[in-house]
Amino acid sequence: MRVIAGEARSLPLKTPQGADTRPTTDRIKETLFNILQTRLPCGVFVDLCSGSGSIGIEAISRGARRAYFVENGKEAARCIADNLAFTKFTDRAVLLKQDAVSALASIREKHADIVFMDPPYQAGLEPPVLAALSCAPYVDGDTLVIIEADLKRDFSFAQDYGFIVTREKRYKTNKHVFLKRS
Repeated sequence: MRVIAGEARSLPLKTPQGADTRPTTDRIKETLFNILQTRLPCGVFVDLCSGSGSIGIEAISRGARRAYFVENGKEAARCIADNLAFTKFTDRAVLLKQDAVSALASIREKHADIVFMDPPYQAGLEPPVLAALSCAPYVDGDTLVIIEADLKRDFSFAQDYGFIVTREKRYKTNKHVFLKRS
C-alpha cells in the first residue's frame, strides 16, 4: 500500500498484521479521492476506524490542514503512528486511540469538512456513529460523511439521525455511501 498523490506521493505505508483490518485498495482510494479533491485543501478530515491510516494520510498528502485518526486496535494505532512519522505528517494529525463513537466527542474543531468511516462491515457501528455525528458541533450542512460498507447494506436508517444519502459509489465488493445532514 502506498500514498497515491500529493506531498507524500509514492511513499509506502505499513499495514497492521492479521485479519482485523481490511486495507482499502489503491484503485478504490484513487476513485474516492478524485471525488473529494475539491473539498480537501485546507480542510479538516476525520478518519474513523482508521486501520493503517492510509485514508487520512492520503487526505493530508492532498492538502488537508488536519486529520483525526480514530482507532482502538493497539497494533493498528501503532501502525498509524509509524506511518505518520514516516510521511512526516505528525504535526497535522491527531491520533485518538479509542472507539469511534467515544472519539467523536474528543474532536475540537469548529467545522469538519469530511468524516470518513470504514468500519468492520458486520459491527453495526453506522447507527451509533450517525447518532453521535448528529449532535457534534463540528458537523453541519457542509460536512460530508462517507461510510464504506458492504454492497447489501441499506442506509434508509440514516434519516432517523438527520442524514440523507446524496450519492452511492459502488465497486465490485463494497460501496461508499455519501451522506449530508438533511
